[in-house]
Amino acid sequence: MSFHRGLASGPGRAMVFPMRLRIAMASCPWVLLWVALLGTGCRESGGEKTYAVRGIVRELRVAEKEVVVRHEEIPGYMAAMTMPFPVRSMAELAGVKVGDQVAFRLHVTATNSHSDAFVVVSNAPAAVPPGVVLNDTNAFSLYADVPELKRGDTLPDYAFTNQFGNAFHLRDYRGNVLVFNFIFTRCPLPDFCPRASSGIADTMRLLKSRPSVPGNWRMLSLSFDPVADTPEVLKQYGERFGCDPAYWTIGTGAFDQLQPLGSHFGLYFARNVTPDNQNHNLRTVVVDAQGRVSDILVGKDWTPEMLADSVVRALSAKP
Repeated sequence: MSFHRGLASGPGRAMVFPMRLRIAMASCPWVLLWVALLGTGCRESGGEKTYAVRGIVRELRVAEKEVVVRHEEIPGYMAAMTMPFPVRSMAELAGVKVGDQVAFRLHVTATNSHSDAFVVVSNAPAAVPPGVVLNDTNAFSLYADVPELKRGDTLPDYAFTNQFGNAFHLRDYRGNVLVFNFIFTRCPLPDFCPRASSGIADTMRLLKSRPSVPGNWRMLSLSFDPVADTPEVLKQYGERFGCDPAYWTIGTGAFDQLQPLGSHFGLYFARNVTPDNQNHNLRTVVVDAQGRVSDILVGKDWTPEMLADSVVRALSAKP
């Protein structure tokens, strides 16, 4: 087990902690709990699982009450990647700065997560190669001239592959209101892709239950992890959330299709970016039957009722 150059353990060896962490252990009982979690990987109580996490702070999002961390693998839960972690209060991050190496606890239930008990282990620059991250507005893009799309703009056509291995185009949805978002199936945090996918599923069921709503609407979830998210993986993911393929397609595609589509809505993809360099963000876009952007929902706090109402408004849009 290793945390950084000053922390190591192994058979017959005592775990060696850096001075700052030793001081924190002496003064803060919850740090002792975090250290105990290092040995077990996870602790469960009352339906809540607690994981020890360690990584490098990439961004502090005050308005969203989130900290973006490029974290190491969380054994038994999540591969190494860059993710926003919610906190209940930004006071949890007092003294934490971008570039700090931190240790903290991640609490996960079936529907939510939050992080606490942050310990700054080192202020030294991260000993990792610099990488382009998803949603980094400074990221290098082969499609730098892709325009931002706003309400009323026409959505260009792009080509993808669905969960059954069949090719399709966005133009195929003309005549239908289209809702699409971006996911990847290895994202386990309940606040992010699972919440978004559950929301799409609930919206689908809500619209199907309303006899007064015309049936010319469709859902599309696009994975930005095409190497891992093969059609079979996407099909299984859809089944997990009750996907009705008549209304909901789950697909992915080549970089030269995913990247410009994401860029239209403030998502920045980079070719051959590993998951630990992907900084996940959320966009849900509603497109009317004429192919015009009708609504853009940013973040994860929309409800199925909100999205269903947006679809109904798009259905009533004039040609």
